[in-house]
Amino acid sequence: MFQRLSLRGRLFLLLILPLVFVAAAASLARYQLATRLSQELYDNTLLAVALTISRDVVISEGDVLTERLLDELTTALGDPVYYRVSGPGGSFVTGYSDPPDKPAGALVDGGAPLFFDSESLGQPVRAVVLREFISEPQFGGWVTVEVWQTVRQREALSRSLVSQSVMVVGSIILTAAVILWFGIQIGLKPLLDLRHAIGERTPDDLRPIRRWVPPELRPLVETANSLFDRLSQAFALRDGFISDAAHQMRNPVAAIQVQAEAAISAPTEAELRARVKDLAATARATSRLTSQLLSLERVRGRSLKTLIQKVDLVDLIRNKVLPFAETQLRRDVDVSFVVTGEARPVDCDPVLVEEMTVNLLDNADKYALRPQGRLQVSIDFEPHSVRIRFADDGPGIPPELRQRVFDRFFRIDEDHSRGCGLGLAIVNDVARAHDGTARCFSDETGMVFEVAFER
Repeated sequence: MFQRLSLRGRLFLLLILPLVFVAAAASLARYQLATRLSQELYDNTLLAVALTISRDVVISEGDVLTERLLDELTTALGDPVYYRVSGPGGSFVTGYSDPPDKPAGALVDGGAPLFFDSESLGQPVRAVVLREFISEPQFGGWVTVEVWQTVRQREALSRSLVSQSVMVVGSIILTAAVILWFGIQIGLKPLLDLRHAIGERTPDDLRPIRRWVPPELRPLVETANSLFDRLSQAFALRDGFISDAAHQMRNPVAAIQVQAEAAISAPTEAELRARVKDLAATARATSRLTSQLLSLERVRGRSLKTLIQKVDLVDLIRNKVLPFAETQLRRDVDVSFVVTGEARPVDCDPVLVEEMTVNLLDNADKYALRPQGRLQVSIDFEPHSVRIRFADDGPGIPPELRQRVFDRFFRIDEDHSRGCGLGLAIVNDVARAHDGTARCFSDETGMVFEVAFER
């Protein structure tokens, strides 16, 4: 139930409930103090009454108290007062003959009053027993005075004190509740304003939130801005993919349609076979273009996520190079794999690194490797970086075009049968996703494609 409450309701309950518990504890403590206080007051008064009765009985030589004195005592104490006076040896002197029973084993010392709770005539009473030594001819010796009184008035006093305390505490709690409610309303206003401002945005408005917010809300706003930024990048990638796909697929699809219609109208079987062969080649090229577009989108999509993990880079790349080397061996191409430096696990996205490796191998297969050629794949582990190199002895790339080969859909020649210009763009995106760089240069080993990660 608590989880279903609004933030305002949660704050209110979290603040008011402790106050209610404290008020309840304070009221209980106040009740105990009031009970103790009223008991002390009435006990002291009861003792004074016992002393008064003792003196009055002695002066009156054992006569019953006057009605006037009893009325005054009852008026003063609020409850009827009963008494019994016993002379030396326990002889009855005056008062009531049936005093309340004393606690078992209770001893009354001379001059020290004994207070106790008991019952008289079926009603709870509070009693005091007092022994005094009287130096008087008729009552000479120890005289015992017992005085008891019903407790209705003292209980009423305790209830009155507690009621007053509860009213005061209740008023404080009610005032605190009102203040808390309006304080929470005012305190949450920046959050409500933030919600209102975000709610008024259009679905495509992903600008960062720039309005002022309290320090407690800044982490939330920073997280929301980070989310908006990632969404903006994701939407930009989506729009870019749709634009690229629409632009690049239009011509191949149209060519497939034209070639299919031409194949239908072929006059001879030989012409039909030739046209179908062209159609198949166009379909293969279109399939490769589609595959590379999806690979590019996959790389860019994963770059927005946190998918970095510890990877055995040597094992990962070796598993891609080994089957490639077996295939190239049939073409009399020498493929080698070299590791320099002290190998270690590398933080990277294994799927993206595999995609990068496949595209670099495919690029070498299509444009660089010739019979009796060579390709050297090397991993150089440096103290703070890792460099992956693909060096071949192919025809190479002119210096002025070495940076442009990483652009999307860029091709040096016009032959689109071997590729669509996305392989090296994928390599460049993988490098950027790992905060690295991709470059192309030539050295004594030939043409080199290098990807460097700061790991």
